[in-house]
Amino acid sequence: MKTTTRLRAPLVLGLGIGGFVDGIVIHQLLGWHHMLSGWYPLVDPHAEHVNMIGDGAFHLGCLVLVLVGVALLNRAGSLPARVLWGGVVAGWGVFNVVEGVVDHLLLGVHHVRHGPDQLLWDLGFLALGVLLIVGGGLLARPRSVTQGRPGGGRAPRTSSAGIDPDARRDGGAA
Repeated sequence: MKTTTRLRAPLVLGLGIGGFVDGIVIHQLLGWHHMLSGWYPLVDPHAEHVNMIGDGAFHLGCLVLVLVGVALLNRAGSLPARVLWGGVVAGWGVFNVVEGVVDHLLLGVHHVRHGPDQLLWDLGFLALGVLLIVGGGLLARPRSVTQGRPGGGRAPRTSSAGIDPDARRDGGAA
């Protein structure tokens, strides 16, 4: 299975989980912003209602991403834990970078934390996203053949039937 195919499910799952972390922690627990608070500041009940609907639509999108990620994961079959979790972490980072560039910097839909230092908060959010992508990518990357072997030796070659093609029939060394 190609690496991109193996990573598709964990990346999509990570996008949804990253969105949920953002929505639950920043929107609900910390209350720093809501989905549309850059366009509809929370100054009256109508703006609060619009932001609540925006947050709900955002969370619904996150749920769809998680469900699609689970379905893709089911189709992909068993993945090594490092590939699964590395892909999820990288997907979370992709969420941060895309959401940070589009919503914070380009559209101004909201900022991580509104106020005089909002650009610093937005840039910190982007930096966290890049770190998550790099860290997840490092975790998910394929291991070399010699990694984890004493002395770094290569694994014995075997055919698809599990037979060492270099072994002699009489059992002696080749």
